Amino acid sequence: MRLQSYAQGEWQNGDNNTTTLASAVTGEPVAEIARGGLDYAGMLHYARETGGPALRQYTFHQRALMLKELAKHLSQYKEEFYKLSYETGATKVDSMVDIDGGFGTFFVYSGKGRRELPNAKVVVDGPHEPLSRHGTFIGQHIRVPLEGAAVHINAYNFPCWGMMEKLACNLLAGVPGIVKPASQTSYLTEAVVRRMLEANILPEGALQLICGGVGDLLDHVTGQDIVTFTGSASTGQKLRAHPNVIANSTRFAMEADSLNCSILGPDAEPGSPEFDLYVKEVVKEMTTKAGQKCTAIRRAIVPKNLVEPVIEAIRKRIEQKVVLGHPAVEGVTLGALSSLDQRSEVRQKVAELGAAAELVYGDPDHCDPRDADGEKGAFMSPLLLHCADPINRNEVHDIEAFGPVSTVMPYSDVEEAALLARKGQGSLVGSVFTYDNSFARDMVLGAASHHGRMLLVNRDCAKESTGHGSPMPHLVHGGPGRAGGGEELGGVRGVYHFMQRTALQGSPETIAAATGRWMPGAKRTEGEHPFRKNFDVLEIGDTVKAGPRPVTLEDIEHFAEFTGDTFYAHMDEEAAKANPFFDGRVAHGYYIVSIAAGLFVEPNPGPVLANYGVDNLRFMTPAYPGDDLNVTLTCKEKSLREGAGYGEVRWDTVVTNQNDELVAQYDVLTMVATKEGPPPEENA
Repeated sequence: MRLQSYAQGEWQNGDNNTTTLASAVTGEPVAEIARGGLDYAGMLHYARETGGPALRQYTFHQRALMLKELAKHLSQYKEEFYKLSYETGATKVDSMVDIDGGFGTFFVYSGKGRRELPNAKVVVDGPHEPLSRHGTFIGQHIRVPLEGAAVHINAYNFPCWGMMEKLACNLLAGVPGIVKPASQTSYLTEAVVRRMLEANILPEGALQLICGGVGDLLDHVTGQDIVTFTGSASTGQKLRAHPNVIANSTRFAMEADSLNCSILGPDAEPGSPEFDLYVKEVVKEMTTKAGQKCTAIRRAIVPKNLVEPVIEAIRKRIEQKVVLGHPAVEGVTLGALSSLDQRSEVRQKVAELGAAAELVYGDPDHCDPRDADGEKGAFMSPLLLHCADPINRNEVHDIEAFGPVSTVMPYSDVEEAALLARKGQGSLVGSVFTYDNSFARDMVLGAASHHGRMLLVNRDCAKESTGHGSPMPHLVHGGPGRAGGGEELGGVRGVYHFMQRTALQGSPETIAAATGRWMPGAKRTEGEHPFRKNFDVLEIGDTVKAGPRPVTLEDIEHFAEFTGDTFYAHMDEEAAKANPFFDGRVAHGYYIVSIAAGLFVEPNPGPVLANYGVDNLRFMTPAYPGDDLNVTLTCKEKSLREGAGYGEVRWDTVVTNQNDELVAQYDVLTMVATKEGPPPEENA
């Protein structure tokens, strides 16, 4: 089939300078791809002028729902995608990691976007900063979407997940994406993009696709654009050094190959759960995606006395559990590399490693795959090497064979294990298998500076562990040094990469208008009790003031008896006076919060559906018997829950005493019904 690019609102063939893409399994042609022929400057312009404004008219929650609907739509076509994925050399399990993992990332970001971001077009980043004595001049950080395009240059090993884990972040941020997959497996990416676009969920211009070369694309990026790259460190460095990228300070995020390590603790002797878990994980990382993972275990760092047992256990597990063959055949666990060229490169790298390490399992030149031709397809057996002197032989820390290859190397003590981990010059992930928490701690302190992620595995968490090689949407994916120095994913951290953080300065009223959040010092509006107003009518700044309510010794004692909180500061006058913070018996903090609620709550049925929490609670001044408490409750922030018939309202709550001293301050969180209210099924 002739692959097409989706550019400026239409599918395009590109030029007639084409390349044939071959199946990794059979060597037969799968697709034909153009090398160029697109208007790359026009694509960027289209993204900025059409896609960006269209996305930015939606809120974070609305864009999050788009991700959910896209994932649901794509899930209908899994079998179609699996069939294409086999041609890349991926087994069914490999394909699930790539395809289902991509859809799952959309689902995760949809959920996190609706839980952790406001249903608004701007993110208020942290608390306000008082900048003046009388509070008439304040500062506030915000985040807004960049007004450029996110250009994603992706690797061949994850044609689905590699695209979707990046798109999830930029689309949620409100930034359009231009995806350039690696040509070798781009037929799978193109199929997924076609299904995404046919759903008509994204606004026009939000997603474009380049099948082929990037041409002069980087010549046209600006300071509002973002370039992300996944692939070899050498290629990434060339792109990062592009004169236009440097001249415009274009954001560049790089996730490159790295020689990740896994460390076996000295306590994990043969027969221990951690030893068995370690061997299982090393073999899994050698064979999943045929070892073509930027997170795969390349260096197995083990205690010197356990080198031979580990090698023997890995050899035995490979022979018992690993079946090399056609990835579509049932029972096959190890498919092909992505291409014959890739196999040749792995063979070359293994030969280079041979100067420092001995091959102890496998044959790089010969294999006998099940139901497949070992020469026509890019098949390779698992290869295990042993380096006896990893401290002095840097080859094992410099050379990466991007296939089913790993090297076992010894260490003598915890300091040497950490040194070997650091010799990878920056890695995406390192893992530690031990039941000794002090060893785990020492490895974190000794190696975390050189790793983007560290996985600590023992018998207690192994069953639910997601594994060494599985980046999760909730946590950052990236690493320092050789690994590229970038970060992807990480929940909303990944979204913020596509946004500009800006410091606002001005009056509280002006800052409140710009952010949609009430600020201390801004106008308050008293009148009808705000708890009587539905979400649509309620306005930022709506306030109720109530009090005074006297604090009595009888109430304090009753609260103590009723709750069981008989802490001495509430019950013993002399002991309370001896406390450096109190002048005598004081009211419970939660008594104060309860009194405040009793003052501001409107008890009759109304739009307020529930109180679901309190944030940032602080007790500032003790409340003593005889004090009078007052409360001021102000609507601080609103966030509509799309389609639910209610929204979340944050209330600024201030409790003061008769001297206007601040006793307590916190945010009350409630759910407030809209005019229409929740749908009947939710009421049920």
